[in-house]
Amino acid sequence: MVGMHGTYEANLAMHDCDLMVAVGARFDDRVTGRLDAFSPGSKKIHIDIDPSSINKNVRVDLPIIGDVGEALSAILSAGPAALRSSDGAARDKWWRAIEGWRARDCLRYDRSRRDLIKPQYAIERLYALTRDRDVYITTEVGQHQMWAAQFFKFEEPNRWMTSGGLGTMGYGLPAAMGVQIAHPDALVIDIAGEASVLMNIQEMSTIAQYRLPVKVFIVNNQYMGMVRQWQELLHGGRYSESYTAALPDFVKLADAFGAVGRRVEDPAELDDAIREMLDTDCAFILDVAVDPVENCFPMIPSGAAHNEMLLGPEDEAKKPVSEEGMVLV
Repeated sequence: MVGMHGTYEANLAMHDCDLMVAVGARFDDRVTGRLDAFSPGSKKIHIDIDPSSINKNVRVDLPIIGDVGEALSAILSAGPAALRSSDGAARDKWWRAIEGWRARDCLRYDRSRRDLIKPQYAIERLYALTRDRDVYITTEVGQHQMWAAQFFKFEEPNRWMTSGGLGTMGYGLPAAMGVQIAHPDALVIDIAGEASVLMNIQEMSTIAQYRLPVKVFIVNNQYMGMVRQWQELLHGGRYSESYTAALPDFVKLADAFGAVGRRVEDPAELDDAIREMLDTDCAFILDVAVDPVENCFPMIPSGAAHNEMLLGPEDEAKKPVSEEGMVLV
């Protein structure tokens, strides 16, 4: 993944590349960062069927207007000849640079805590325990969405339903309902945040009516976590309306809708709780209490470029903050 919470190696590869081929991309702000510093040294090819999408956000050197499949087939047919004339030494040097960036392990997090569940660990364990299943994942919007993208290692296409940078809180539960209807024998899991899932929680009624075995995996940090993270890192720690002090009891809520619910707070009990969710034939809400102040890294701060990423808590103090609470970059 590239962009605001993309990996260090992906963002630096995009920033430093010689040639960028953008296939159906819209160059939204969550991907580009600061536009005047977006991949400054590269030539850019943009393939899109919609002429109005060309040069809308990023000026490109070669627009290709047409069907993506036909355009890529034409490019690939010329690939072998192009590779024969390419600079192998330069390509090897480029791959060594990428491996060096990858060695930074930008998705590391504190694994030493035994008294609380880290959100990254929760999603890692969900992935590990579903690897042998026919699984489809939906998400809501927020930190949990980014952690799902980072730590649930998708290995098949069309298994990841998310609203991307559109920011549509409440997307994941109705999306999971639709996926379950389309794939009745599959395991469908909505990886959710406790604030976002409440936007459309009434769809549990539809799930009950149609007896859909949708699983809701709530990464519950009691905050609108992405809002809290921005307030902490970009606005001088001035928190406003990002903490949720009146959450429902999700176990009782599940019971009210004819589903099964469980809450887990101890890392030692997490695997057992996930297995119970997976082995239950009906709808299930698993409320996973996680570290309430964990931030999602890497992060490109607002107004920064791809080579100005924060990789972890140790980088948080590197961005000076003005009296107005804005990060100076």
